[in-house]
Amino acid sequence: MKYTLQNKRGAWALISLLCLALVPTAGCKAPTVAQVAQDIVNWTPALQSAVATIDASAGMLLPADTVIFSTVTQGIDAGSNLLVNQAKVYLANPSASALGQLQAQVVAFQQQVNASLLAAAKIVDAKSQTLVMNAINGVATIVLAIMALVTSISSKVAIARMAQDSPIKLASLPRQNLDAAIPVVAAHYGESMAQAQAQVLTAHTQLVAMGF
Repeated sequence: MKYTLQNKRGAWALISLLCLALVPTAGCKAPTVAQVAQDIVNWTPALQSAVATIDASAGMLLPADTVIFSTVTQGIDAGSNLLVNQAKVYLANPSASALGQLQAQVVAFQQQVNASLLAAAKIVDAKSQTLVMNAINGVATIVLAIMALVTSISSKVAIARMAQDSPIKLASLPRQNLDAAIPVVAAHYGESMAQAQAQVLTAHTQLVAMGF
Protein backbone atom coordinates (compact mmCIF):
# COMPACT_ATOMS: atom_id res chain seq x y z
CA MET A 1 0.00 0.00 0.00
CA LYS A 2 1.52 3.30 -1.07
CA TYR A 3 0.73 6.29 1.12
CA THR A 4 0.00 9.62 -0.48
CA LEU A 5 2.15 11.51 2.06
CA GLN A 6 5.62 11.77 0.59
CA ASN A 7 8.24 12.74 3.12
CA LYS A 8 18.06 -2.38 18.74
CA ARG A 9 15.04 -1.99 20.58
CA GLY A 10 14.11 1.26 22.19
CA ALA A 11 11.10 3.07 23.56
CA TRP A 12 9.03 2.47 20.42
CA ALA A 13 9.74 -1.27 20.72
CA LEU A 14 9.27 -1.28 24.50
CA ILE A 15 5.80 0.20 24.48
CA SER A 16 2.68 -0.46 22.47
CA LEU A 17 1.50 1.69 19.62
CA LEU A 18 -1.16 3.37 21.74
CA CYS A 19 1.29 4.05 24.52
CA LEU A 20 3.43 5.96 22.07
CA ALA A 21 0.34 7.87 20.99
CA LEU A 22 -0.18 8.88 24.64
CA VAL A 23 -3.44 6.92 24.88
CA PRO A 24 -2.56 4.13 27.35
CA THR A 25 -4.79 1.08 27.45
CA ALA A 26 -5.13 -1.80 29.89
CA GLY A 27 -1.85 -3.68 30.11
CA CYS A 28 0.01 -0.91 28.32
CA LYS A 29 3.02 0.18 30.34
CA ALA A 30 4.49 3.57 29.53
CA PRO A 31 8.29 3.83 29.26
CA THR A 32 10.33 5.39 32.00
CA VAL A 33 11.96 8.78 31.50
CA ALA A 34 15.35 7.05 31.49
CA GLN A 35 14.27 4.68 28.70
CA VAL A 36 12.99 7.54 26.57
CA ALA A 37 16.08 9.65 27.21
CA GLN A 38 18.32 6.75 26.22
CA ASP A 39 16.31 6.11 23.07
CA ILE A 40 16.58 9.75 22.04
CA VAL A 41 20.35 9.49 22.39
CA ASN A 42 20.30 6.16 20.52
CA TRP A 43 18.84 7.99 17.51
CA THR A 44 21.75 10.44 17.32
CA PRO A 45 24.11 8.31 15.15
CA ALA A 46 21.32 7.85 12.60
CA LEU A 47 20.63 11.58 12.72
CA GLN A 48 24.27 12.43 12.14
CA SER A 49 24.40 9.96 9.25
CA ALA A 50 21.29 11.51 7.68
CA VAL A 51 22.81 14.98 7.98
CA ALA A 52 26.00 13.68 6.36
CA THR A 53 23.87 12.46 3.44
CA ILE A 54 22.59 16.00 2.98
CA ASP A 55 26.16 17.31 2.91
CA ALA A 56 27.18 14.67 0.37
CA SER A 57 24.24 15.51 -1.88
CA ALA A 58 25.73 18.90 -2.72
CA GLY A 59 28.27 17.30 -5.04
CA MET A 60 25.55 15.62 -7.10
CA LEU A 61 23.66 18.76 -8.06
CA LEU A 62 23.85 20.99 -11.08
CA PRO A 63 26.11 24.00 -10.38
CA ALA A 64 23.15 26.38 -10.45
CA ASP A 65 21.31 24.30 -7.88
CA THR A 66 24.27 24.08 -5.51
CA VAL A 67 23.79 27.67 -4.38
CA ILE A 68 20.09 27.07 -3.76
CA PHE A 69 20.93 23.85 -1.93
CA SER A 70 23.36 25.57 0.43
CA THR A 71 20.69 28.14 1.28
CA VAL A 72 18.02 25.48 1.79
CA THR A 73 20.13 23.34 4.10
CA GLN A 74 22.00 26.11 5.88
CA GLY A 75 22.29 25.48 9.59
CA ILE A 76 21.10 21.85 9.58
CA ASP A 77 24.52 20.58 10.69
CA ALA A 78 24.62 23.02 13.60
CA GLY A 79 20.99 22.36 14.51
CA SER A 80 21.47 18.60 14.60
CA ASN A 81 24.55 18.95 16.82
CA LEU A 82 22.64 21.16 19.25
CA LEU A 83 19.83 18.58 19.45
CA VAL A 84 22.28 15.69 19.95
CA ASN A 85 24.10 17.55 22.71
CA GLN A 86 20.89 18.52 24.48
CA ALA A 87 19.65 14.90 24.34
CA LYS A 88 22.88 13.80 26.02
CA VAL A 89 22.53 16.51 28.65
CA TYR A 90 19.01 15.32 29.41
CA LEU A 91 20.10 11.67 29.60
CA ALA A 92 22.81 12.59 32.09
CA ASN A 93 20.45 14.75 34.14
CA PRO A 94 16.75 14.17 33.37
CA SER A 95 15.58 17.25 35.25
CA ALA A 96 12.63 19.50 34.45
CA SER A 97 15.04 22.20 33.31
CA ALA A 98 16.92 19.84 30.98
CA LEU A 99 13.62 18.54 29.60
CA GLY A 100 12.48 22.08 28.87
CA GLN A 101 15.69 22.75 26.97
CA LEU A 102 15.30 19.48 25.04
CA GLN A 103 11.71 20.38 24.15
CA ALA A 104 12.83 23.77 22.85
CA GLN A 105 15.71 22.29 20.89
CA VAL A 106 13.71 19.55 19.16
CA VAL A 107 11.07 22.12 18.15
CA ALA A 108 13.74 24.48 16.83
CA PHE A 109 15.37 21.74 14.78
CA GLN A 110 12.08 20.37 13.50
CA GLN A 111 11.12 23.85 12.32
CA GLN A 112 14.49 24.21 10.63
CA VAL A 113 13.99 20.92 8.78
CA ASN A 114 10.40 21.83 7.89
CA ALA A 115 11.56 25.17 6.47
CA SER A 116 14.19 23.34 4.42
CA LEU A 117 11.55 21.05 2.92
CA LEU A 118 9.41 24.02 1.94
CA ALA A 119 12.38 25.78 0.37
CA ALA A 120 13.60 22.65 -1.45
CA ALA A 121 10.21 22.26 -3.10
CA LYS A 122 10.98 25.46 -5.02
CA ILE A 123 14.05 24.02 -6.77
CA VAL A 124 13.18 24.01 -10.48
CA ASP A 125 15.28 21.12 -11.78
CA ALA A 126 13.27 17.95 -11.09
CA LYS A 127 16.29 15.69 -10.52
CA SER A 128 17.93 18.16 -8.14
CA GLN A 129 14.67 18.73 -6.27
CA THR A 130 14.11 15.00 -5.78
CA LEU A 131 17.67 14.49 -4.56
CA VAL A 132 17.46 17.35 -2.07
CA MET A 133 13.97 16.43 -0.85
CA ASN A 134 14.99 12.80 -0.28
CA ALA A 135 18.06 13.85 1.67
CA ILE A 136 16.11 16.27 3.88
CA ASN A 137 13.36 13.69 4.40
CA GLY A 138 16.00 11.34 5.81
CA VAL A 139 16.60 13.85 8.59
CA ALA A 140 12.87 14.58 8.93
CA THR A 141 12.22 10.88 9.61
CA ILE A 142 14.49 10.92 12.66
CA VAL A 143 13.19 14.26 13.87
CA LEU A 144 9.68 12.73 13.75
CA ALA A 145 10.87 9.85 15.94
CA ILE A 146 12.61 12.12 18.43
CA MET A 147 9.66 14.51 18.56
CA ALA A 148 7.33 11.59 19.33
CA LEU A 149 9.66 10.45 22.10
CA VAL A 150 9.97 13.91 23.64
CA THR A 151 6.21 14.48 23.62
CA SER A 152 5.72 11.07 25.28
CA ILE A 153 7.41 12.42 28.42
CA SER A 154 6.05 15.97 28.20
CA SER A 155 3.02 17.43 29.96
CA LYS A 156 -0.03 18.65 28.01
CA VAL A 157 0.94 22.21 28.86
CA ALA A 158 4.45 21.70 27.53
CA ILE A 159 3.15 20.02 24.36
CA ALA A 160 0.79 22.94 23.75
CA ARG A 161 3.70 25.36 24.17
CA MET A 162 5.86 23.32 21.78
CA ALA A 163 3.05 23.28 19.20
CA GLN A 164 2.59 27.03 19.53
CA ASP A 165 6.31 27.43 18.79
CA SER A 166 5.90 25.31 15.62
CA PRO A 167 4.41 27.62 12.95
CA ILE A 168 5.42 25.33 10.05
CA LYS A 169 3.07 22.40 10.49
CA LEU A 170 3.64 18.82 9.34
CA ALA A 171 0.37 18.88 7.40
CA SER A 172 1.65 21.77 5.27
CA LEU A 173 4.86 20.08 4.12
CA PRO A 174 5.33 18.86 0.55
CA ARG A 175 6.35 15.32 -0.34
CA GLN A 176 6.70 13.86 3.14
CA ASN A 177 7.96 10.35 2.48
CA LEU A 178 6.49 8.28 5.29
CA ASP A 179 7.10 5.10 3.31
CA ALA A 180 10.83 5.83 3.41
CA ALA A 181 10.63 6.31 7.18
CA ILE A 182 9.30 2.78 7.77
CA PRO A 183 12.51 0.80 7.03
CA VAL A 184 14.55 3.36 9.01
CA VAL A 185 12.40 2.78 12.11
CA ALA A 186 12.30 -1.00 11.56
CA ALA A 187 16.09 -1.19 11.31
CA HIS A 188 16.65 1.06 14.30
CA TYR A 189 14.42 -0.98 16.60
CA GLY A 190 15.06 -4.41 15.07
CA GLU A 191 11.37 -4.99 14.40
CA SER A 192 9.06 -5.92 11.55
CA MET A 193 8.13 -3.57 8.74
CA ALA A 194 4.46 -3.94 9.72
CA GLN A 195 5.15 -2.84 13.29
CA ALA A 196 7.31 0.05 12.13
CA GLN A 197 4.66 1.08 9.61
CA ALA A 198 2.02 1.29 12.31
CA GLN A 199 4.32 3.27 14.58
CA VAL A 200 5.38 5.77 11.91
CA LEU A 201 1.83 6.46 10.77
CA THR A 202 0.48 6.75 14.31
CA ALA A 203 3.35 9.01 15.42
CA HIS A 204 2.76 11.29 12.44
CA THR A 205 -1.01 11.35 12.99
CA GLN A 206 -0.67 12.08 16.69
CA LEU A 207 1.89 14.85 16.20
CA VAL A 208 -0.38 16.50 13.63
CA ALA A 209 -3.29 16.22 16.09
CA MET A 210 -1.15 17.81 18.80
CA GLY A 211 -0.62 20.82 16.57
CA PHE A 212 2.81 20.13 15.12
